[in-house]
Amino acid sequence: MALLQRRGHRWRSLVPRRTDRDDLAHLEQFALTRRGVEAYLEPRTAITEHTVVLVATSGEWTRRRVRNPKAARALADKLGIPVYDVAATGYPKKMREWTARRRAAGDTGVPHSDDNWPT
Repeated sequence: MALLQRRGHRWRSLVPRRTDRDDLAHLEQFALTRRGVEAYLEPRTAITEHTVVLVATSGEWTRRRVRNPKAARALADKLGIPVYDVAATGYPKKMREWTARRRAAGDTGVPHSDDNWPT
């Protein structure tokens, strides 16, 4: 359970986790080892900072924190992949279908959670 503190009308985590090199390395490795990867930028919430979801053609996906939207776009540019604002586009159907197949097979864990992503 995250510890939260109210600041004005917003809640902030008392235990922030910053983006680190391992997060960026994971995203790069995912993009370089899968086909047709796209980036979906997620907004900051009361619990987490900005995150980016990378989705491959197969629907396989991974999520990591990014410093800010500009950093996510710079990473996408570096990797040569498109980046979308998930608040405007929603998540791709292939991502939902891949997750549904995993659940049907009995795998209910967070994808790639063994790579330093909190479950």
